Amino acid sequence: MHEREPSRTALAAAAHRAAHQVLEQGRIFADPLALRILGQPADVIAQAAKAQPARGGMRFFIASRSSIAEAALAEAVESRDVRQLVVLGAGLDTFAYRNPFGHKLRVFEVDHPATQAWKRRRLREAEIAIPPSLTFAPVDFERDDLFASLASQGFDPARRTFFTWLGVVPYLTKEAVWATLGAIGGAAGGAEVAFDYSDPPASLSAEVRAAQQRRAAAVAALGEPFLSYFEPAELHLKLAAFGFGEIEDFGPHALFERYLALHPPAEPNAGDWRSRPDRGGHVIVAATPFSG
Repeated sequence: MHEREPSRTALAAAAHRAAHQVLEQGRIFADPLALRILGQPADVIAQAAKAQPARGGMRFFIASRSSIAEAALAEAVESRDVRQLVVLGAGLDTFAYRNPFGHKLRVFEVDHPATQAWKRRRLREAEIAIPPSLTFAPVDFERDDLFASLASQGFDPARRTFFTWLGVVPYLTKEAVWATLGAIGGAAGGAEVAFDYSDPPASLSAEVRAAQQRRAAAVAALGEPFLSYFEPAELHLKLAAFGFGEIEDFGPHALFERYLALHPPAEPNAGDWRSRPDRGGHVIVAATPFSG
């Protein structure tokens, strides 16, 4: 990522969320601030999405992962007394600015300092107020100690916390991923996390692998290449070793049945979403034991 510029992939994810509000009316994931924070008119967003119908599957994956994460968060707040949310790699995520739990849930947005500075400028330009329940915590995942950085911003490690980590894991080294998940799993007050990942390219069907290779080339050209892929069994064993006793993994079939079959893309010929691949993108929700 270039100095003083936002992550290009974070910007692309925000564009997908905004396009979903326009083209599918947010049927999978409703975000009333998605267009405002992006700062582009609805017709421009719609035209850009329609010009690349093959990206419809990615738009639905991004909407689905946000829906899963926020549903799991709501359950944790209401059922397990979670009072802290850490948004890892926040990008242009808008949850903190439409937080339905108000002061009941303190939100920490964690991101690279350059992306965070740009986001704050966008918030001012979009006239989106920063609520008192939100704290910005600048962190470089490859170099900084996550919990030390959070603690310096008032985070309470003794309280059970929910972490969302969407659209970040593929761009990190495995070492950074393991370090972050290990830290979350070892949190003194208990923790829950929602994140996404992808199966290794060699395990994909020829059609899905070709689409993945196109995405990999595109993000590499932006200077943000894919660095990590995971076999589900390997990842689940690691999560268990880190202290996560509950692991729910939404793979391609589960995502199709839960979302895509009910809410197909607005454009015809929208990529490979109809094929129900056995392998591809996953969304995980994992939790350490709750003793309450």
